[in-house]
Amino acid sequence: MTLKIAFVGAGPTTIYTLHALLNRSTRPFALTVFEAQPTAGRGTPYRPGWNDPAMLSNIASIEIPPLEETLLDWLHAQAPSRLVVLGVDPNAIGERAFYPRLALGEFFYDQFEALLERARTQGITVDVRTRCRVVDAVSEPGAMCLSVRSRNGETSEVRFDHVVLATGHQWPEDPQVRPGYFLSPWPATALAAIPPCKIGIRGTSLSAIDAAVALAVANGDFVEDGDGALTYAPAAGADGFQMTMMSRKGLLPEADFFAPLPYEPLAICTPEAMEKLIAADGLLLEPAFALFKQELIAADPDYAAETGLAEAELEDYCERYFADRADTDPFVWAETNLAEATRNFADEHTVPWRYAILRMHEVLALIVPHLDAEEYRRFARHFKPVFVDDYATVPHESIKRMLALHRAGKLDVMAIGDDYRIDSYRTEGGVALTANGERHDFPFFIEATGQRPLQAKAFPFPSLLDQGIVRDAQPGAAPSASRGIAIDDQFHPLSDDIPEDQLFCLSLPFLLGRHPFIQGITSSHEMGLVVAEQLAAVIERGCGQADEPAVAA
Repeated sequence: MTLKIAFVGAGPTTIYTLHALLNRSTRPFALTVFEAQPTAGRGTPYRPGWNDPAMLSNIASIEIPPLEETLLDWLHAQAPSRLVVLGVDPNAIGERAFYPRLALGEFFYDQFEALLERARTQGITVDVRTRCRVVDAVSEPGAMCLSVRSRNGETSEVRFDHVVLATGHQWPEDPQVRPGYFLSPWPATALAAIPPCKIGIRGTSLSAIDAAVALAVANGDFVEDGDGALTYAPAAGADGFQMTMMSRKGLLPEADFFAPLPYEPLAICTPEAMEKLIAADGLLLEPAFALFKQELIAADPDYAAETGLAEAELEDYCERYFADRADTDPFVWAETNLAEATRNFADEHTVPWRYAILRMHEVLALIVPHLDAEEYRRFARHFKPVFVDDYATVPHESIKRMLALHRAGKLDVMAIGDDYRIDSYRTEGGVALTANGERHDFPFFIEATGQRPLQAKAFPFPSLLDQGIVRDAQPGAAPSASRGIAIDDQFHPLSDDIPEDQLFCLSLPFLLGRHPFIQGITSSHEMGLVVAEQLAAVIERGCGQADEPAVAA
């Protein structure tokens, strides 16, 4: 009997998993891909409408794992006219360059189509069902039953041997949940309707920059002169347009820095050292932080001395890491940091402490599933921000845009600390923000702090909750301390009530508690390798069980 496998969602995670599976599988099977959107193969972060053409990805082409071809080879193969439409300068293609989100969407779309064609040549039955939303999933002894709502509104049940849930980010289709109050900056088309006025944006990192750029191009233009200097020219009638980005510390992200790729090996804070700590079955955070300090001291003794790293406690180091930036105007810091990063790229110079922290974030992530509640709280509050700040740098062009907006009087950054209050339930709409003893009124306000970890109650397939297959990793945890859902290292739900390898959960919002440093494309690739290895093994065994066709009428 032919094995039947379904993927729910058709973004980069499904694409990388399918790519790895086709590389490993030697026997045919039946493949069905469900996608709620009209087209499959782009993914929410990269599809038109959801993203403004001006929005940049924050991953360089050298960091994007290849599929049927590398991003660089794909770009070189495109007609210059297509590249221009996608916002790519045909004369500025390089492995360290950053490209518009929509350009990456086209790359993934073409790779997906190429993968489907390869699957067919390998004897795999392929069915891609667009405008079809999977609304529920039930585990049965011999199969996983999916409830699928088709484009005509009818719901049917379809059974599969194995199902991969790769539903990606979870945002409301209409982000304006109350008048003037947006729960997310996507879809970007919704932001274009905001009039030129005073706009608050909660967040100062990538998501907030996306929101600011989308609003900026709706109210004016970025103009580059012959020397590469960037200015912002407001449109006629946009005099009232002004944005305030805000966060606890009021810091802008730093510019992407030069670092050797692939990563050079660590000497002290290694995966083996973390596994040894985990095996000791004791408290983990303090000994892991001690190894972190040793590695960082060895990598950059001058930086360690300047920050007093050797004597620093965990909470101390986090404050010291951000101290100089917190004491400096964010735009002054951004301009200085951008100049430094530009020089370092030109000289191919690596800042040792930055590179050491960058390499250690994936190593420290190994202990996160094993932290008790108090250790996890400390990790999330005082350790995670250091790693996120270090790896979540942004393209130099993004920093240039923020500086241009500030020089034009259209962008400010505000530090709001911990004790702030947001009132979005106002008859006049918008938000009243109270911070540092002052009230600020914004007719429009956008939440742009990125995807947060979600608990089981938000899981979009209710029957799996009812069956007890999907549950919180830390029952009773407050939403602010969410650990996500309970899964193992192979992305199976932790439950005795489901057959092994029947269901894989790769839905980002529910994994962030266990995998706090998931970074989109590279994580999609890594997760895809894990799941593909298991699917290839069951395909080789030829253990198809589903007793109904994979395609429902």
